[in-house]
Amino acid sequence: MILNITMANCITFSRLILLFIFLVLVYRPDSYWHLAGFPLLVIVFVLDGIDGHVARIRREESLLGAIFDIAVGRVVENVLWMILLYLDMVPIWAVITFITRGFLVDAVRFHAASRGQTPFGMMQSSLGKFLVAGRFMRIFYNCVKAATFSYLFMLRPLQVLAPDFYKGWSGAFNKFKQIGVYSAVAICLLRGLPVLIEFAWRRDGLLAALRS
Repeated sequence: MILNITMANCITFSRLILLFIFLVLVYRPDSYWHLAGFPLLVIVFVLDGIDGHVARIRREESLLGAIFDIAVGRVVENVLWMILLYLDMVPIWAVITFITRGFLVDAVRFHAASRGQTPFGMMQSSLGKFLVAGRFMRIFYNCVKAATFSYLFMLRPLQVLAPDFYKGWSGAFNKFKQIGVYSAVAICLLRGLPVLIEFAWRRDGLLAALRS
C-alpha cells in the first residue's frame, strides 16, 4: 500500500528533511552553525503537533498516516538521542531505554494495526487512554522532549561561544540537564508501560500467543 500524499503526510515527511539538515549543521566545525540549527530543531517538534491537527481539520486521518507519523517521530527521537550520546551529552542508559521502549511499543502498535486498530485507539483502559492517547499527555510529552533536546543541543555552542559564562554556571547547567533527561525518560516509560501491559492481558495479546 502506498502512503497517501496528503497535506498532513507532507508535513510529517518535512520533519525528516529538517532533521537531516539539522544533523548536517550539528556536524559542522563552527559553533555558529550549531546555533543556526536550533530553530530547525524547534520547528521539527512544532510540526509534530501541526500534522495531526491538519489531518483532523482536512479529514485526512488514516491508519497508515498515523503509523507514518509515529515512525517519523521515532526516527527523530532516536537519531537525536544517538547524536547526543556521540557528543557525550547524555548517559547511554537513557538512550537504551528510549530505543528499547520504542521498539517494543511500536511492535505492539503494528500488531494492533494489522487488526485495523489505530495506535491510540487500541487503548482500552481509562488510565491507558489518558496516558497514551490523551491529547494533554501527548502534547506534554512532546513539549518535554522538545525542551530537553533544545536545551542539550544549545549547551554545546554555548560552551564555545561563551566559555566564561558557561564555566560560571556549569553546575546549574548540568543540574537542568539531568532534570530534562530524567523527566523525558520517566514520561517515556509512563506512556509506554500501559501499551505493553494492555497487550499482555488482551485475549489476542501476549498471553494468548504464549499459550498457542
